[in-house]
Amino acid sequence: MTQTFLPFSRPTIDEATIAAVGDVLRSGWITSGPKVQAFEKALSDYFGGRPVRTFNSGTCTMEIGLRVAGIGAGDEVITTPISWVATANVILETGATPVFADIDPVTRNIDLDKLEAAITPRTRAIIPVYLAGLPVDMDRLYDIARRHGLRVIEDAAQALGSSWHGKRIGAFGDLVSFSFQANKNITSSEGGCMVFNNEEEARLAEKYRLQGVTRSGFDGLDVDVLGGKFNMTDVAAAIGLGQFAHIEAVTEKRRMLAKHYFVSLGKTFEAQYGAQLPVADFENSNWHMFQLVLPDRITRASFMEQMKALQIGIGYHYPAIHLLSLYRERGFTEGMFPIAEQVGRQIVSLPMFNAMNKDDVERAVSAVKSVLQ
Repeated sequence: MTQTFLPFSRPTIDEATIAAVGDVLRSGWITSGPKVQAFEKALSDYFGGRPVRTFNSGTCTMEIGLRVAGIGAGDEVITTPISWVATANVILETGATPVFADIDPVTRNIDLDKLEAAITPRTRAIIPVYLAGLPVDMDRLYDIARRHGLRVIEDAAQALGSSWHGKRIGAFGDLVSFSFQANKNITSSEGGCMVFNNEEEARLAEKYRLQGVTRSGFDGLDVDVLGGKFNMTDVAAAIGLGQFAHIEAVTEKRRMLAKHYFVSLGKTFEAQYGAQLPVADFENSNWHMFQLVLPDRITRASFMEQMKALQIGIGYHYPAIHLLSLYRERGFTEGMFPIAEQVGRQIVSLPMFNAMNKDDVERAVSAVKSVLQ
């Protein structure tokens, strides 16, 4: 019997959430309104009372975070080459210059030694990325930032539910950005949020979120900064609220699936098949993804094609940003960040989503071993 296709990712939307969206559509108020306010309140409570504002993507949150931090033309911002290209694009959007530092070969996050070595007198901020939900060494990150007087805009797009030594990512630190895009642990279909240090920053972000507008009284309206159109709708917020109610259960489920991946792959997997496993962190990571780095004897395209033939969906996150045409045009070349280049060429993401079970994990692992054999 032919097995059904096991996708790389698939959102789980319960009937209560679907009903809540219907209620919003029937209410006559479908843009930013009471559901957005309720979602922001729930997120703020989760992050220990810090101010939170929601947006229509996890990309604009980072751009707005940079603008709130005062980053602009003439400034440098250091980040990792292994991320979704948005992480670097938002730096360009502000007129600042992206500077890359190579990654750690084990965690696949930015190498903090190389980050510190990349700091110059023009450096104003850092954008660390928590790949697959695994944080960097947060103590070291913020020590570097304090010593060099830098702002930190955390690209925690994949890290909702992650923590650092018992403290939730987002409940401490500087400016912290999360994504609720469709394949994230918690989705609002599209959307994101940012956690701020104080209400003054949050109010400035509100201006950037909606054309720079400040309203007063019945008809008072002024614009004193150049903003965009980045607000979240109540439709999206209703989905987000329904999803967010299950954040703890979702995180625990993904940790269980990740543990079963390790058990199913076996202790000799790396030695036998030549592929590199992720860090087995079940305290801090939310296991947004389970990623392998393939051996060089097989191309990623061939691996993905063969896995698809076995009815297993595979993603890859991410190619090295500095080798994309937009960044090559800015002087980046092969050989500048060799670890990121190797990982970016061979990294794959195995199926990981909340509706999976242990049998699904074992199917995926059996296919991986068959292709790599």
